[in-house]
Amino acid sequence: MSERASWRAVREEILNRPGAGAAYEAARIRFELGEAVRLRREALGMTQAQLAAATGTQQPAVARFEAGGTMPTIMILERYAEALGMRLTVELEPLEQAS
Repeated sequence: MSERASWRAVREEILNRPGAGAAYEAARIRFELGEAVRLRREALGMTQAQLAAATGTQQPAVARFEAGGTMPTIMILERYAEALGMRLTVELEPLEQAS
């Protein structure tokens, strides 16, 4: 019977493939942005439909974004921030300083 690889080993092997690190990072950013919007929307007691109306989008677009399925433009992120009473901050930092 063969030994199964640990999740850590499988993840490391996948991330070592060409382009995988960039794709993983893009997915992480999408997920974190969507989660931040969802948490703020829920804290304000807003529905996805209400947020969609406030941003000029449709409810399914809000749902996809909150689930990390899409990467909106800066302009759309600004609309989300305004509708949620937040300030959008975009930052670039050297990789050696990034966590």
